[in-house]
Amino acid sequence: MKALKYKIQQWLLLQPQWVFALYASLTAFLTYSCMYAFRKPFTVGVYEGLNFLGVDYKIWLITSQVVGYTLSKFIGIKYISELKPSSRAGYILILVGLSEFALLLFWLVPAPYNFIFMFCNGLPLGMIWGVVFSYLEGRKLTELLGAGLSVSFIIASGVVKSIGELVMVDFHISEFGMPFITGLIFALPLVLSVFFMDCLPPPTAEDERLRTKRLPMNKQERKAFLKQFSTGIVLLVITYVFLTVFRDLRDNFSVEIWRSIGYVNDPAIFTLTELPVALFTLLSLALVTFIRSNYKAFNIILAIILLGFSIIIASTLFYNLKIIGGELWMILIGIGLYLGYIPFNAFLYERLISSFKYISNIGFLIYVSDAFGYLGSLSVVFYKNFFNSNISWMSFFVHAVPWCSLLGVILIIASFFYFKMKYKQYKLRFENE
Repeated sequence: MKALKYKIQQWLLLQPQWVFALYASLTAFLTYSCMYAFRKPFTVGVYEGLNFLGVDYKIWLITSQVVGYTLSKFIGIKYISELKPSSRAGYILILVGLSEFALLLFWLVPAPYNFIFMFCNGLPLGMIWGVVFSYLEGRKLTELLGAGLSVSFIIASGVVKSIGELVMVDFHISEFGMPFITGLIFALPLVLSVFFMDCLPPPTAEDERLRTKRLPMNKQERKAFLKQFSTGIVLLVITYVFLTVFRDLRDNFSVEIWRSIGYVNDPAIFTLTELPVALFTLLSLALVTFIRSNYKAFNIILAIILLGFSIIIASTLFYNLKIIGGELWMILIGIGLYLGYIPFNAFLYERLISSFKYISNIGFLIYVSDAFGYLGSLSVVFYKNFFNSNISWMSFFVHAVPWCSLLGVILIIASFFYFKMKYKQYKLRFENE
């Protein structure tokens, strides 16, 4: 295996940039897409008639997994930022293996007491993104590679839900066994994609010159970074909290939302409506790769996030006024959401680090954002179910999204002016040295 890995690395170093970019983005895309098969299929189940302590059983499942996933993000602030390249592939396989074992126990243990195993399922999966993205960061093509990777959680979510529903409908597997069987289907593809992704050579000297060297960060280095950019990071993290809440509501309760629109027992709808979202988002964000100035690219990314919030506000307004239908609204919401969400997971922090030439790594910043993002999502689920349980998820989604998007617009504008001031200070200090 080591000999094959070395041969592939040497071959990649000799290839044109487009071949390397295609190989890197495809292997990362496949790896993270396979991970989704262990995380999202359970949401296709309705679990009708089940409840625990007066709360709908599916709410317990989603909340339990999100609690585990959120805790994983806080743990990842330390472990992902300190992760060494040699440990990455094994880390992914062990974490996903633990999550699949939790799904087996979810199947075997009677409901409703098996909800605890969704916590065990979410706990290891929360660290996969940081490990996968560490293969791609710090390269001159990082945006292009990150766009390919980021499309995975647009397309993969729909695909694994479609497969999960097919497992139940065509193979007559119960809602409880379906998540484990769906994960099993993707086990071999996951192992192969992780191996080929692990064959990627490290960033070149040119990559480091253009994008700043990436190194593990210890506790003191993480504190120093946060102190340097504290206000800006707070503004961006709060923005990301809103986006994570939107994404989780749309993703976890997509079955309920689609049913309220009129789509019942239609597995293909989850995939077909995400394809235009993925295509538009990928093309829009991949263009940032061609902007050489890191600071200019950083500002354009902020503008793209602003555009995403604006699309969410406008499309929801048009839907409420009956100007557009439910299917088009869901597509436009998806486009706006992912135009805002994806940059935080691939582009924004890449160009922030490169603009200020701060030796660090993206994993740290992504996991700070993700930790509070999922904490926010968890808080909204608790609020909805324990303090506002009479309103449907569809109504809650339609009413909450535009107002929170408006706050997102304000936060992004404030972030722009903060980093503009910081960059002027940085340039002045750099010129005086």
